[in-house]
Amino acid sequence: MTLKEKIFAFLCLCLASTQPIFSQVRLPRLIRDSMVLQRDSKIKIWGWASPGEKLQIKFNGKKLKTTTNSNGTWWMLLPPMKAGGPYTMNIDGKNHIVINNILVGDVWICSGQSNMVHQMELHSVTYGKDIAEANYPEIRHFWIPTLTDLRGPQSDLPSGYWKSANPQDVLQFSAVAYFFAKTIYEKYHVPIGLINASVGGTPVEAWTSEDGLKEFRTIISTVEKNKDSAYVNDVNRKATANNANRPRQGDKGLAEPVKWYDPSYNPKRWHSINIPGYWEDQGIKDLDGTVWYRKEIDIPASMTGVPGRVFLGRIVDADVLYINGRQVGSTTYQYPQRRYQLPPDILKAGKNLFVVRVTNNAGKGGFVPEKPYYVVVGHDTIDLKGYWQYKVGDVFEPWPSAPPITAQNQPTALYNAMIAPITNYVVKGFLWYQGEANTSRAAEYAKLMPAMIADWRNRWQQPNAPFLYVQLPGFMEMNYLPSESNWALLRESQLKTLSVPGTAMVVAIDLGEWNDIHPDDKKDVGLRLAMAAEKTAYGEKNIVSSGPIYQSATINGNKITLSFTNTGSGLVTNDGEELSQFAIAGADKKFVWAKAKIISDLGSDKVVVWNDGVRNPQYVRYAWADNPDGANLYNKEGLPASPFRTDQ
Repeated sequence: MTLKEKIFAFLCLCLASTQPIFSQVRLPRLIRDSMVLQRDSKIKIWGWASPGEKLQIKFNGKKLKTTTNSNGTWWMLLPPMKAGGPYTMNIDGKNHIVINNILVGDVWICSGQSNMVHQMELHSVTYGKDIAEANYPEIRHFWIPTLTDLRGPQSDLPSGYWKSANPQDVLQFSAVAYFFAKTIYEKYHVPIGLINASVGGTPVEAWTSEDGLKEFRTIISTVEKNKDSAYVNDVNRKATANNANRPRQGDKGLAEPVKWYDPSYNPKRWHSINIPGYWEDQGIKDLDGTVWYRKEIDIPASMTGVPGRVFLGRIVDADVLYINGRQVGSTTYQYPQRRYQLPPDILKAGKNLFVVRVTNNAGKGGFVPEKPYYVVVGHDTIDLKGYWQYKVGDVFEPWPSAPPITAQNQPTALYNAMIAPITNYVVKGFLWYQGEANTSRAAEYAKLMPAMIADWRNRWQQPNAPFLYVQLPGFMEMNYLPSESNWALLRESQLKTLSVPGTAMVVAIDLGEWNDIHPDDKKDVGLRLAMAAEKTAYGEKNIVSSGPIYQSATINGNKITLSFTNTGSGLVTNDGEELSQFAIAGADKKFVWAKAKIISDLGSDKVVVWNDGVRNPQYVRYAWADNPDGANLYNKEGLPASPFRTDQ
C-alpha cells in the first residue's frame, strides 16, 4: 500500500469511528433509569438524533417508530398505561439505548422557595425515625440543581438522577414532598415520582415564562433588558466595585499576632452578653460586622474520646466555631440550623475554650432565640445557653446603592433553565410552596400567581392539572395589637388564588416558627398537601381537605355574622378557649380586638363578632398579622381557618 493509500485508509477509519458520535440518539436528562412515567395519560418520549434518522421504541409490549425532523429532534407518544413496573425501555436508532427500572404511576412537579427545597437531611433530628424507616422503592425523587438563564428557554438539564426513598437517598428528598408522596403512596399504592425544581429566596415571576408575564409591562421591560448580557455584566461590575470599596476596619480578631480563638490569647476589654439573643438587643447599636464570642465550658471525662455534636441553633448571618483553637464548623448564611460534628479528640476533661466568630451584614446579628444550644456526646448533654464574653472584631460601613443583578431573582430566569426543559414530561399535577420573596408586593402577587398557574398548565398542555399550594405560615415577632402586615396581605393574595379552578390551598398559619423562616414541621405540610390532592386530584369528594374559608359577612346591629365554607363536622377552637385573633372596626377602619362566638344557624356553623365599644361595625379581620398568637378557629377535622379580612 502506498503512502497516499495509507493516509486515505486512515482518514476513512477516523470518519467511520467518529460518525456514531454525530448521529447517536440522545435523550433528555429526565428520561433515564428509575424514572416514573405518568399513568393513564399519553406519555411523551422525546430527544435528539441526526436529521432523518429512523428510530424505534419498545416498551411494555408496545412498539413505536418515527423519523427525526430536519433539525434532529424527535418525539413519540406512548399510549396510556395503568400503574405498574418495573419495566425496561429499548430505543434504537444508529445506536441502542436501554433504560431500566421504569415505573408507571403519578408524577408531581414540586417547586417554590427554600421551604420546598429543605431536604430531609436538614430535619434529621426531628425526622430521624422517618429517615431510618424509609423503605419505599416506588417513591422516587429527581432533584434539579439551581440553574438560571436570562436569554430564553433551554431544551435540557445538565444533570440529575432519579433516586428512590431509602435511608441514604431520602436525605436529599424535599421533606415536604416526601411526606406528601409517602401519604399518597400508602393510600393508593401507586408509584410516585417527584420532580423538584425549587430555589430559596426566589420570587414567583422568576418561575414564569416570558409569555406568561406578557400582561405585566414593567416586568417584561426587565426581561428585555436582562437579555442584553452587556447590560447585565456592566451592572454587576459596578456593584462588585462598589462592594469592594465598602470601608472595613479589618477583623482585629484575625489580624492580631495571637488570634482571638487561640487558647494562648489573653482576652482584654471583653464584655458580657447572653446567648441566645441579638447583639442589637443587648447594648450594641446598629452594628454590621463581626462579633466574637468566647466561653470556657467544663467537660467531664465521660464526654471525651468519642465523637459528639454541637448544636448552635441559628446564627445571623455567618459563623465559625472554634474549640480549643481548632475550627470545627462554619456556615456562610443565616438559615441552616448549626449542627457541627465533633471529632473524638477535640474535647478534653476540664475546661474547653469555645469561640464563635459571627458575621452580620444587615439587620440584627447574633444567636436566634428559642433554638437548641448544647453539646451532646452519647446520652450526655451540656447546655451552652447563658452569659458569654464578646468583643467586636470588625465594623462594616453601610452597603452602597445599586445592587447586582442576581439571576435567580430575575423574571423568567428559573423558568427558562429549570422548568422549560421538563414541560414535555407528562405529570399528574403541581405542588407549590412559595411567597416569602413576594411579601413586599402582595397586591401584584394576586395577579402573578394565577398568571403562573395558567402559564404552567399551558406549557405542559394540561389545562386541568391540579395545582396545590401552601399558604405562608406564621413568622416573625408577635404583635399584640391589631396592625397591618405584609405577610397577611400575601396570605390574602394566596387565598384569592382559590378562585382559579383546580387549585387547593394548604393553610399553615399554625405550622410556623416566629424565629425561623424555615419551620421544622415539614411533615404536617406534606400531610395537608396530600389531603388536598386526595380531594382535588384523586376524586375523594367526601374528604374534608381544608380548614374553614371565609365566605360572607352579615351586619346585624352591633354584631357581624361570618359564614364559612369547609366547616366540615363543625367549627371549634383547637384549644378549648374562647375564639381569639378577631378584630372589628367601623367605617373608619380603626380595628380593635373583638369578642367572637361560634353559633349554629340552620345546621351551619357561623361566627358572631362584636365589641361593645363599636356601635356600627363594618369590618372584621381574623389572624391578620405576620405571626398571629393564638389563632384558634378550626373545624372539627383539626384543620385551621385561613386568615382573612372583610375590608378589601
